Amino acid sequence: MKTIATHKLLLAALVLAASCKPSTPPETEAKGPFLDLAGRDTSVRAQDDFFTYANGAWFNQVEIPADQTGWGSFYTLYEENQKKTRLLLEEVAAAKAPKGSVEQKVGDYYAAAMDTMTIEKLGYDPIKSELAKVDAIKTVQDLLDFIATQEYNRGGAFIGINVYPDDRRSDINRLNLTQAGTGLPEKDYYFKKDGATKAIRDAYVKYMVEIFTLTGETDQAKAGQRAAAILKLETEIAKSHKSPVELRDPIANYHKYVVADLNKETPNINWTNFMSKMGIKTDTILVGQPAYYKSLSTLLKSTPIEVLKDKLRFSLVDDAANYLSSPFVHAKFNFYKILTGQPELQERWKRAAAQTDNHLGELLGQLWVKKYFPPDAKARMLTMVNNLQIVYKKRIEQLDWMSPETKQKALAKLNAFLKKIGYPDQWEDYSDVTISRDNYYQNVLSAQRHVWNKNLKKVEQKVDKNEWQMTPPTVNAYYNPSFNEIVFPAGILQSPFFNFDADDAINYGGIGAVIGHEMTHGFDDQGSQYDADGNLTEWWTKQDRERFTERAGIVVSQYNGFKVLDSLNVNGQLTLGENIADLGGITLAYEAFKLTEQGKSDEKIDGYTPDQRFFMSWANVWRIKDRPEQLRMRINVDPHSPEQFRTNGPLMNFEPFYQAFGVKEGDKMYLLPKDSAKIW
Repeated sequence: MKTIATHKLLLAALVLAASCKPSTPPETEAKGPFLDLAGRDTSVRAQDDFFTYANGAWFNQVEIPADQTGWGSFYTLYEENQKKTRLLLEEVAAAKAPKGSVEQKVGDYYAAAMDTMTIEKLGYDPIKSELAKVDAIKTVQDLLDFIATQEYNRGGAFIGINVYPDDRRSDINRLNLTQAGTGLPEKDYYFKKDGATKAIRDAYVKYMVEIFTLTGETDQAKAGQRAAAILKLETEIAKSHKSPVELRDPIANYHKYVVADLNKETPNINWTNFMSKMGIKTDTILVGQPAYYKSLSTLLKSTPIEVLKDKLRFSLVDDAANYLSSPFVHAKFNFYKILTGQPELQERWKRAAAQTDNHLGELLGQLWVKKYFPPDAKARMLTMVNNLQIVYKKRIEQLDWMSPETKQKALAKLNAFLKKIGYPDQWEDYSDVTISRDNYYQNVLSAQRHVWNKNLKKVEQKVDKNEWQMTPPTVNAYYNPSFNEIVFPAGILQSPFFNFDADDAINYGGIGAVIGHEMTHGFDDQGSQYDADGNLTEWWTKQDRERFTERAGIVVSQYNGFKVLDSLNVNGQLTLGENIADLGGITLAYEAFKLTEQGKSDEKIDGYTPDQRFFMSWANVWRIKDRPEQLRMRINVDPHSPEQFRTNGPLMNFEPFYQAFGVKEGDKMYLLPKDSAKIW
């Protein structure tokens, strides 16, 4: 799951490993096949590798669809949600809904996205006027004026700009600047010497050459020179960037500036003028990574203007590519498939459905939840959330490493959690968005203009905690430290995470652990630095923070030891927050499960005790297989560990799992008590 600063789951004999083999047949029949017993690999002992024991046969036999970067729980549910969305979109697209209605906007957006005949005929005509503006740029000031007013992407290729709550004063929205200017996933892609990374850089240059060719460059040698110059510029830019690990430190990435002071540090960027062009009135800017903007100021002066313009041209086309004709779509995809290993582009309807969700999320969401999300699912989910909150309260009260002073503040934060389930209580207003059936790109611009105008109005205004950062159909969940909220969109509240007909072991091992995971994000190495009101402030005693950091260090060391590909290991520091959340998630979900009738019983289903069934559900939720290229990229940039280790890592530190499956010293899942991570 994702912490918001917003992602980021053979037919076998039905027997367990010998050490926990049932002596009697199952006493109770399940209502449905809530566990995939055929997906197990019982040649692997549960005590040695629980992920493979629970999922190994499935993992070895499953073929990742050609249009996917991986396959498994999250993917299959997303696919099912897309099919539901498609039925809904085709239904509203075929209806003659009144102009301006939710149905008209959603249906016409999808219809325009599916109108390939018109899109192919237009080619890149929709962006030619913007490219002409780039051609007219003569000076750096012209360039800055252009990106300040660029309608579809304020800040353009060089300025990362948004509006978020002030970390130190979470009730006020501030203008935020973050590092930008690179097209590869993170800074090390510009410097690593290994063959895989070099191949990605080569593919990036090839992609830029193709974009220049598609937009009129006839000299291939010159196109290559232009692309090489952009790569050189981005390499210089990357030197000033922070790494993904460094970006996880909220204090080190918080810098409040008066505009005049920022002007002095970046003499070639006049922020007073830049913000005036954007229509922003404020004297306060939060800058996440000042080193980037100091470097950018220097580079704007030292880089030839034609190189800067070429970077703008490429960025403009790259941003628009998925909304243009097929040569542009395929050029972009051919680069990204080198990054992810995905062999084939998704069908048009899948991309159109996703883009409808991206641009009109809460309009689509209104229709989606009405059709697919029953009220009783929301009510049952809220009950589970409240149960886990009660469990977390007891765990905090019983901690032996935290002082009473810090416990009091931790409990205040826990009690202040804002809980959002399914969909917003107040839907976003899209009255300023104009959608037609015959102009897909203008529909995109209208939706993007709406987002910018909404953000513009928020600068220096009070924060509205009714806002959501994910749309209702999304298969994900998040904790937002500034809002101190846990959020579970309707899209994830379905099998395998949540099944209204399943027994409690299944749901607590699935969505229960997701709930506990998001709650724990409020107290992981990042979230724990924000207080009950969402302010970045130290509310711990010095001794308690040191004890927490010591325990977190054990988690880092454990995950650093997990090997993924060849000599590539999990980055324990990058994934620390998610790993802590996984540890907390399984702990809280298990204790909440033990309060249920099934959790108190020993009645078996499918040969498993309730506890074993709980852990099998946990393993099935993290049943995911990635392409090697995707996995390699995830290790570099994703704060989530690969799913094998999201399954096994927490269980290796969890005594109830040892008891349920008879894990003993000498087993590969066993850790000595002194080596075990115990935090929440």
